[in-house]
Amino acid sequence: MPYVALLLIGLLAGVAAGMFGIGGGLIIVPALMLVLKAKPLEAIGTSLAALIPPVGLLGAVEYYRNGHIRLGWAALVAAGIFAGAFFGARIMISLPEAAVRRVYAVFLLVMSLRMLIMGK
Repeated sequence: MPYVALLLIGLLAGVAAGMFGIGGGLIIVPALMLVLKAKPLEAIGTSLAALIPPVGLLGAVEYYRNGHIRLGWAALVAAGIFAGAFFGARIMISLPEAAVRRVYAVFLLVMSLRMLIMGK
């Protein structure tokens, strides 16, 4: 098992989460697919499983200590994530592997273009 690669993927994802508030979709899933040759659904499922316990706990505590968290907003987003993850998983599991790759690639492309075009 590639322990060092997995730890480095987790470390990179944690740094990115702390810096930008991003989760496994931008770091963990592509890294598992590219570096460890995981199948798309394996990468997505593994990312979700890895994020369940920590989900940025230490980073969130630091932001909270410095007055940068709106707890009401966070609670509502968490409720949406809780329900949305179930439905998103059901959708992706129902698709063939090639479609999962395409859907994921389009998502990343759209998000990248949106960030570039926004400009502010």
